[in-house]
Amino acid sequence: MVRGAARQPRTGPASRTTGLAEKPHRRRKSRTEFALKEAMSTGGMEDDIPQGERKTVTDFCYLLDKSKQLFNGLRDLPQYGQKQWQSYFGRTFDVYTKLWKFQQQHRQVLDNRYGLKRWQIGEIASKIGQLYYHYYLRTSETSYLNEAFSFYSAIRQRSYYSQVNKEDRPELVVKKLRYYARFIVVCLLLNKMDVVKDLVKELSDEIEDYTHRFNTEDQVEWNLVLQEVAAFVEADPVMVLNDDNTLVILSNRLSETGAPLLEQGMIVGQLTLADALIIGNCNNQVKFSELTIDMFRMLQALEREPMNLASQMSKPGLQETTEKPARRENPHKYLLYKPTFSQLYTFLAASFKELPANSVLLIYLSATGVFPSGRSDSEGPYDFGGVLTNSNRDIINGDGIHKRNQSYKEMHCLHPGDLYPFTRKPLFIIVDSSNSVAYKNFTNLFGQPLVCLLSPTAYPKALQVPITVSGSLVCRSLREQPLYCYWFPA
Repeated sequence: MVRGAARQPRTGPASRTTGLAEKPHRRRKSRTEFALKEAMSTGGMEDDIPQGERKTVTDFCYLLDKSKQLFNGLRDLPQYGQKQWQSYFGRTFDVYTKLWKFQQQHRQVLDNRYGLKRWQIGEIASKIGQLYYHYYLRTSETSYLNEAFSFYSAIRQRSYYSQVNKEDRPELVVKKLRYYARFIVVCLLLNKMDVVKDLVKELSDEIEDYTHRFNTEDQVEWNLVLQEVAAFVEADPVMVLNDDNTLVILSNRLSETGAPLLEQGMIVGQLTLADALIIGNCNNQVKFSELTIDMFRMLQALEREPMNLASQMSKPGLQETTEKPARRENPHKYLLYKPTFSQLYTFLAASFKELPANSVLLIYLSATGVFPSGRSDSEGPYDFGGVLTNSNRDIINGDGIHKRNQSYKEMHCLHPGDLYPFTRKPLFIIVDSSNSVAYKNFTNLFGQPLVCLLSPTAYPKALQVPITVSGSLVCRSLREQPLYCYWFPA
């Protein structure tokens, strides 16, 4: 997930490497030795430690240090493109696999000689959960969401962070709060609303205790997190009763039983949806963790239901399985939250470049409308405005870009003409905006398949909730009343 536009366990990525091929260079080795000496110098007994146990602690310190290096390096990987980052993820998965198994096999020695604490084990498990979550974001493979959920659940069930509140270290409590926030995101994506409600209550209690004990300045930010997730859950309330009169959460994802039947003689397979850009830039729309309610609904509509791997394990997240999960192929997606024009164009160009043959690129624009400031004598692709792009980082000569007079077009805007170069390949555009009519006369210049679906510009009276609060109409129709999307033309 990309901000301003926008991270082995059992079943790691296909592009894994085997082991740690490189040797630790001199600087890294000295850091490991320093950590080892600090951990083992308790009561002057360092010289009495058996050589085997000393080596165990040394190896653990090396793996821990290496895992932190690789994990921190993830942020430097390119956010676009589908191939450049895979080998690095494979190495990172491998090291965390070794680290996790190593601490399991040598727990007693590490407890006695290293002073391994339960919150440190929780941190390792949390990092593995983050790896799976970010691998899902990059691959759109929903089974990895279940893997992330499995590790996060194990942290909670085994109370790895339970002793953090007893230590006078606010930075450790912040680690715990961030773990809760990440776990909530994964549960939202998996529609585990019962778990979300429990986590929100626990997070609220933790925040109250944290701010009371340490009198920190980030109390407002953490309370905002609670408000955002509460508003997010409230904005997506569609539930039904099953035959047992129990609540069932509806999902936008495609299930095997819910796939539509093909009509007799219908030809399929000529074009495949391979890539999608999901863009959220509506002012004041409900969001949580850089995921607006529109982005949330649309990304699920482009996915199949994930395999429930967690239910196949006796202990969530931390056990070996004998069978690899079946892959659930989904279109690759980029999630862009409030991108600038340059960021949006960069990701769009990357998707266009890597689009396979006989494939379609989907562009979903959920954004505030930008209208022309005056009448124009022409009716070209830049004369009717478009949808808003973020202006925070589009800077020229050190100054913010401003429209100097009405003869110039709005620069912080995605005009229909900006998408014309990409119609050289099959394109499916969905515009969910108050100015969707700007795309009404979208021209097909190159004769490739082109679909442009536009939302209404006026809200139906039957839907009273403001569009900025509960989501735009096209995405709301996915959950509530699909025919509204077509009954009220733009």
